[in-house]
Amino acid sequence: QVQLVESGGGLVQPGGSLRLSCAASGLTFSHYTWSWYRQAPGKERELVATITTAGDSTNYADSVKGRFTISKDNVENRVYLQMNSLKPEDTAVYYCNAYSVRGYWGQGTQVTVSS
Repeated sequence: QVQLVESGGGLVQPGGSLRLSCAASGLTFSHYTWSWYRQAPGKERELVATITTAGDSTNYADSVKGRFTISKDNVENRVYLQMNSLKPEDTAVYYCNAYSVRGYWGQGTQVTVSS
């Protein structure tokens, strides 16, 4: 049974930082492309960042380039999203996604950026 469990969300002031973590089990971690998505209230889910199976290539949404960094640990079976210089518009539920032949989703973790 595949499980993706996100953690690390919370309330942070503008300009602050958070590090999200996604713990994966039930799949061969290194065979998947890993991504973080987010969904703000009333908006569609959007792709935030992706890291390839080899971990040698990453892509980011324009809105987070230079502020967010995606990484993964193939030993610990974890994917991370380091978020710096957070803005109120980064407020959303953040989801971990694993994709190979099919995709899997975590349950999400809430990130709220507010003073």
